[in-house]
Amino acid sequence: MPPASSCDCPHLDCVGEITKEELIQKSNGHCQDCKVRGPNLWACLENGCAYVGCGESHSDHSTVHSQETRHNLTVNLTTLRVWCYACGKEVFLERKLGPHSPNAIDNSKAPGSPSSLKLPSHVGYEDLDMETEEEDNLRARGLTGLKNIGNTCYMNAALQALSNCPPLTQFFLECGGLVKTDKKPALCKSYQKLVSDLWHKNRPSYVVPTNLFQGIKAINPMFRGYSQQDSQEFLRCLMDQLHEELKESVPEPSDLSTSIAMDDSPEEDNHSQSDNDFQSCESCGSSERADNEVQGGSIVMDNTNEAEMLIPEQDEIQANREWQKEKNMINDLYRSGFNGVMGGNNGDIDKDVDTTTETMPIISSQGALKVQGRTSAVTTFSPLKNKRQRKYRSVISDVFDGTIVSSVQCLTCDRVSVTLENFQDISLPIPGKEDLAKLHSASHQTSLVKAGSCGEAYAAQGWIAFVMEYIRRFVWFWGPVVTLQDCLAAFFARDELKGDNMYSCEKCKKLRNGVKFCKMQNLPEILCIHLKRFRHELMYSTKIGTHVSFPLEGLDLQPFLAKDSSAQTTSYDLLSVICHHGTASSGHYIAYCRNSVNNLWYEFDDQSVTEVPELCVQNAEAYVLFYKKSSEDAVKERRRVSGLLSMMEPSLLQFYVSRQWLNKFKTFAEPGPISNDDFLCVHGGVPPNKSSYIDDLVVMLPQNVWDHLYSRYGGGPAVNHLYVCHTCQIEIEKLEKRLKSELDLFVRLNKAFQEEESPVVIYCISMQWFREWEGFVKGKDNDPPGPIDNSKIAVNKNGHFILKQGADSGQISEETWNFLHSIYGGGPLVMVRPSVSHQEAESSQSEEKIEVETRSV
Repeated sequence: MPPASSCDCPHLDCVGEITKEELIQKSNGHCQDCKVRGPNLWACLENGCAYVGCGESHSDHSTVHSQETRHNLTVNLTTLRVWCYACGKEVFLERKLGPHSPNAIDNSKAPGSPSSLKLPSHVGYEDLDMETEEEDNLRARGLTGLKNIGNTCYMNAALQALSNCPPLTQFFLECGGLVKTDKKPALCKSYQKLVSDLWHKNRPSYVVPTNLFQGIKAINPMFRGYSQQDSQEFLRCLMDQLHEELKESVPEPSDLSTSIAMDDSPEEDNHSQSDNDFQSCESCGSSERADNEVQGGSIVMDNTNEAEMLIPEQDEIQANREWQKEKNMINDLYRSGFNGVMGGNNGDIDKDVDTTTETMPIISSQGALKVQGRTSAVTTFSPLKNKRQRKYRSVISDVFDGTIVSSVQCLTCDRVSVTLENFQDISLPIPGKEDLAKLHSASHQTSLVKAGSCGEAYAAQGWIAFVMEYIRRFVWFWGPVVTLQDCLAAFFARDELKGDNMYSCEKCKKLRNGVKFCKMQNLPEILCIHLKRFRHELMYSTKIGTHVSFPLEGLDLQPFLAKDSSAQTTSYDLLSVICHHGTASSGHYIAYCRNSVNNLWYEFDDQSVTEVPELCVQNAEAYVLFYKKSSEDAVKERRRVSGLLSMMEPSLLQFYVSRQWLNKFKTFAEPGPISNDDFLCVHGGVPPNKSSYIDDLVVMLPQNVWDHLYSRYGGGPAVNHLYVCHTCQIEIEKLEKRLKSELDLFVRLNKAFQEEESPVVIYCISMQWFREWEGFVKGKDNDPPGPIDNSKIAVNKNGHFILKQGADSGQISEETWNFLHSIYGGGPLVMVRPSVSHQEAESSQSEEKIEVETRSV
């Protein structure tokens, strides 16, 4: 599908008159600065400018020209694609010149009005077109190679595998306006441009991913230089950075329903968690796994706060109320003026802080979490609840995030502790002969193992694949056949915690024998599976070359679901697979990917892209696999919506829908409820900071389409009128004034403190908290820092807090401390009294002598 429309680029009016023949003639020239010749020269499109410069594959003089002259539009003379430097995205001249949609509605108001908003100038029905390829385009897209720029086959294979994941790729192609970040090195921008190059209809034979590679090296020094790296580690680094740059805070739900199921009463805890409850296989009972891990595999944890996720609801709400109560009281004092506060009238605040019953999470060594209420005394200080950890989401978390529920049962008291863990990929062990024997033994046979039998897993793959699997299984010199289901079964098998790996039971208060279970709670849209082929020892590394057979279609995860899982779709089809050829010390990465346009398989070997049969993919030595949920109902639903659009039924109302959710509807098997919150505030209007690019956030739909989508998926809210939220605008202005006053007053107080030659007392403050406060008042962070937390820099000595040696702390005056404490509260109070100088000591002694002599007289 072509990239999203960029016809709203305000710089297109600066394009001068130029013909295609003139551009072709310029392509035969050279860069006007370094005289290098094509391909991939760029010509400036500014009216009256005839500049031609080289691209990023050379010295990138075209970008230098744009920065110096403020000429924003440039065209690639090889692909004839236009790029706007100011907008940071690709634009299309032909669509800009095309007629507007007859259904366009001019709802714009007078400029300068409080609710003035530039509405979409055309109805984006084409954004709902479910066809991924036009009839006149004979060549499939996405078949562009990547140039190896120095042992970067690991990166090229990973990028091609990600590029052939439609939910992620279509987001960068069609929701380009949402790719905004102020974080360096802006890797999401580089990735967006790379995806646009790979999937452009006038695709070149290969692309040079220089900008993205430079960004990765800036983030992680491991990828600097020209040595071979691990493709899976590159994937994790790239996806983590994309998430950090694109993440948005999730609105806080009114019902905090996530809690930990843990009972301490013996009466309710007598029943043990049976194997039937977890549908677990009793094989692989040994706690020793391929990589000496408890589970036998590893889970990549997301940045979500596990403690917050597992705190019981009532305690969480109580803690929030107490913090809100304290904050309101401090704000009242702050609004009444600083004089009373700085004069030492802090008794009420200190008393409230020091005597409040606080909710303190305590995490056990196994990850189970308990919540205890404890009352702080004046002589001891308990760290206050830090600023509320917001939950964030991004397109990365939407596509790749799943949830695993882990349960550890004590075999002595039968207590079960439960933790929820988010993952973006799962690392599976490759079981050996002994593990396979246990998995397939009759005494341990369960539905979990049956699902991994070769005949059922690959029945739909054709007779050739079946014969190959039959030969591999029974010919002795090939060894035992390991299937992907076997690896999943080994990962989710019941694990006995005993010997050196005993479980620290919170109820028994001792090390006990235990059993660990693991199941999937929520399934991701795209499941990324990493096979642990490399084992790294102290002195050397080895590679497990065992062939693992995997299905191209119909990978069923039903046997690995928790009983209370709400997952509806459990079948997955293969999208792409990364393969490694060679040894642990040297080798080469390639990728096999299924093209979403023609549904054929291709081998991506750096610059080379070759069509291959399915049998070639099945015989590959898989290292990382990407599976996508498969749902016939989703396909039928898209066809139904296309039919409604083709009816062109006249409607009196037009409804706005999130462009991001619409991308989910087109590419996800389970798009979930309609979520218009990404362009609305809590008051139902458009946030002022999003009003300038609202056209990138929404798509206008006719009433019949909206009615169908809303009845099918729910969600919302329904929006047929867009306006800038006046309430948010007032709150933003108030916040800006508050931040400016805080910053100005701190600067004045700190300046006075610096000018003071011999301060009587110096207060210490945690630099970690201060950096959070600084980012907040300077507008870099939207979240307030929470109460001052000096617990990490303080040591309690004889009932008094002194500064910990080598602590990350800063020094402020008493007035500055009172000022910050009056707003944010917290503590404890840590003071440093300057050492008395020698002269001052002598003068004090002489004063004491005079006083003694006076008394004697």
